[in-house]
Amino acid sequence: MHKNMQAQRQDSIQKARRIIIKIGSAVLTTDKGLDLRVVNRLADQCASLHDRGLEIMLVTSGAVAAGRSMLEPERLSGCMTHKQAASAIGQSRLMHAYDEAFERYGKITAQVLLTKDDLRSRERFLNARNTVCQLLDWKVIPIANENDTVAVQELKFGDNDALSALVANLIGADLIINLTSADGVFDDNPLENPDARFVAHIDNIDSCNLSAMCRGKTGAGTGGMLSKLMAARRAARIGVPTLIVSGKQKFILDRVFQGEDLGTWVAPTGKTLSGRKFWLAYHLDPAGVLTVDEGAVQALQTKGKSLLAAGIAQVDGNFGVGALVKIIGPDLATVGVGLSNFKAAELRKIQGRSSQEIEHILGPCPHREVIHRDNLVLDSAL
Repeated sequence: MHKNMQAQRQDSIQKARRIIIKIGSAVLTTDKGLDLRVVNRLADQCASLHDRGLEIMLVTSGAVAAGRSMLEPERLSGCMTHKQAASAIGQSRLMHAYDEAFERYGKITAQVLLTKDDLRSRERFLNARNTVCQLLDWKVIPIANENDTVAVQELKFGDNDALSALVANLIGADLIINLTSADGVFDDNPLENPDARFVAHIDNIDSCNLSAMCRGKTGAGTGGMLSKLMAARRAARIGVPTLIVSGKQKFILDRVFQGEDLGTWVAPTGKTLSGRKFWLAYHLDPAGVLTVDEGAVQALQTKGKSLLAAGIAQVDGNFGVGALVKIIGPDLATVGVGLSNFKAAELRKIQGRSSQEIEHILGPCPHREVIHRDNLVLDSAL
């Protein structure tokens, strides 16, 4: 690693005060269930960091794997209902293991179960932030997991890698440490390509072809390296660096904070999204789709303009004022997402029309822009 990059990494690690540690299923579990030795080692290291005045929040996987280990294999089909039931069995065992491990060091833990719906609602988002920040102020160690037992498919984060990036935005974290079964990131899948090279530092994750780098995934979890890098890219866009490092190595957190150059460092991007735009991009699901012409694509992508009715070719969906909508170009490629100032029925009347014509068609209205640039997030930031 270049000396300047190495110095930036160490400086970021030493200055970090609010840290998210994401722990994958492949780190925490074996085919027999939870590996209590790993839980205890991690609790030891986290408690040591906590004693130094750092605020620690865990985002942990392992509930489903822990639950499955308690059941006979023939009773599990892999369907959503069975997975949710296994999670209900495993979650209590997972938290019990953490509670006992941290209690040895005089640390209090708190369970935080989240679904995408909790962070989609702005009110619930703020309530969750207030609660977690209060726990951190009380020197409690929050332990978050996706609430698999009640989450329906469309309300799932998909994996806890994605959850870690969203939680980083929720609490204003300084650093994410993603503990996985791999040593870090390679420029290709090392299981398929023996010549794959280790990547110690990713300075501009937006320039990386993540899919090409990450063919395949780990067996125990739902994600794999692609999900870890996608989460790291989301975190980078709000100015939060991520260290992807092996949780299988003993004393890994101690070694990282002692200055060893382990794992892959994903630096934050130079231009970051505001917390509000991050929430728009990653917490809401589009209620409709606007197809725009090439002129509108260029105006949005290269000129920083708002979306006007004149550039809209087609409106799909039945949404109201203030709804999040997806914008696609004539080639159907995603341009971005944004909040619509008009409902779908109104847009169908004014699509392709100039801004001056809007009041003649709809009557007096407070907006000329369909989506103001302040309420727009382009695809390059998604």
